[in-house]
Amino acid sequence: MALAVRAVDGDNAGIILSPVVMNPFRWSFRAQFLFGFLVCVALLGAALYTQYFQGQIPCPLCSFQRGAFALLAVVFLIGGLHGPRRRGGRGVYGILALVAGGLGIAIATRHVWLQHLPKDQVPACGPDLAYMMQAFPLGDMVRHVLTGAGECAEVTWRLLGLSMPEWALIWFVALVLWALIAAFRSRKPNLLRELRMP
Repeated sequence: MALAVRAVDGDNAGIILSPVVMNPFRWSFRAQFLFGFLVCVALLGAALYTQYFQGQIPCPLCSFQRGAFALLAVVFLIGGLHGPRRRGGRGVYGILALVAGGLGIAIATRHVWLQHLPKDQVPACGPDLAYMMQAFPLGDMVRHVLTGAGECAEVTWRLLGLSMPEWALIWFVALVLWALIAAFRSRKPNLLRELRMP
């Protein structure tokens, strides 16, 4: 597919046919990272919708996964706004996204594992996250949440046969791969810019 672009700078004035890059893997680093940010915001919006309009109260592990999505969204937003031109700068954002997304992958994997335990091996239910944040020291609270409790093993919502933590795991993996592709793929020079140079 081609798009007619009108060039208006002096001797280069006229019509240039430029291919429209419809393939998101060919977008600029900035566009790819801002798109990643929008996906994270949409996923957080969907989680809030299920909480406030469908009555799905998040368990502590769900809350931690939301935090990981928010952290990943911040990395995508800062990387997209910065839009580094050098490969090293893009690589730094790729590594930061890998760390944030890897944290989410670890939490979601733990949550999926808890949901697939036999009923007799599911740990007992514990206090909610708000209480733990007030009553426990930070280290103990994080350790208790990551250990998991009975309420985290309960599946109360499914979409296409997958629970919310399973969807979260899929999205974390997809977003980390997206960030790594955006950060480390080789980029060809902008042909349209070269055609318009005197």
